[in-house]
Amino acid sequence: MNSLVKSIGPFERLQALLAEDMEAVNALIATRMASEHAPRIPEVTAHLVQAGGKRLRPLLTLAAAKLCGYGGDHHIRLAATVEFIHTATLLHDDVVDESEQRRGRPTANLLWDNQSSVLVGDYLFSRSFQLMVETGSLRVLDILANASAVIAEGEVLQLSAARNLGTDEATYMQVIRGKTAALFAAATEVGGVIAEADDAVVAALRGYGDALGISFQIVDDLLDYGGTAAAFGKNIGDDFRERKMSLPVIRAVAAADAEERAFWARVIEKGAQEDGDLEHALDLMRQHGALEGTREAALHWGNTARGALAPLPASELRDLLVELSDFVVARAV
Repeated sequence: MNSLVKSIGPFERLQALLAEDMEAVNALIATRMASEHAPRIPEVTAHLVQAGGKRLRPLLTLAAAKLCGYGGDHHIRLAATVEFIHTATLLHDDVVDESEQRRGRPTANLLWDNQSSVLVGDYLFSRSFQLMVETGSLRVLDILANASAVIAEGEVLQLSAARNLGTDEATYMQVIRGKTAALFAAATEVGGVIAEADDAVVAALRGYGDALGISFQIVDDLLDYGGTAAAFGKNIGDDFRERKMSLPVIRAVAAADAEERAFWARVIEKGAQEDGDLEHALDLMRQHGALEGTREAALHWGNTARGALAPLPASELRDLLVELSDFVVARAV
């Protein structure tokens, strides 16, 4: 039995350990995404919510609350809140990026239209605030409201950084800390806050979520140049075709000579991409160690996440969260 348990990944074990709570979260999501007067809202939401996402962020909230010994039910509301915020940002992102596929399925804006995606995303943001208010915690409201603002700020910053060869690693880190890590950090932090954990424990949980979110996004950016479409849920090279200044591109551009920089200016800034350009971009990334450097950055932030949990007392949940940080980075190894 022990060997069987060990053969199952930390994410699956976390799901199993929190299955009852997650079932309650899913039931609450189904109830709150309903609309009596606008049937398109549950149609669009269900398409994305039921698309097979891992629900990692709400699981982090549940795990953090349980880790701190919480015995109430507000963590269910907070986990649903986190998932609604995440789903709303996905709906908006697909419109901004003009995406046609997410998690291996057509995007909502492709099946319906941009207007529906934007407005349903707004509805889910509103629902998330209703849920967080129900906890009666002003501190929780402050954390999640701030995270929502930071996410939006990160997305706007990404717009100005996109297709700009002058984008550096500092700007990239600011973007991913906003658009991805902010919600990871808030998800773990509110779990500790609702459990009324000590400030040091809450800070440790937030630090873990922040580092985990950073490593998660770096790995996703790396996989766009080295994963498989079936496993990744999107077409390989989408970031290249969308001309995003992700970390592999930033590192390759920083090491480029004049001829290589002219190539990057053509495919990223001007968007004049031709057959074979993705393969050439990959060759340049390998030549300058950009892919390996990106992998090392992901490992660094994964180790930072592990270290953040060190002050917490040993427990099955803490060990699973530590393993989860390794699992996230292992996707890129």
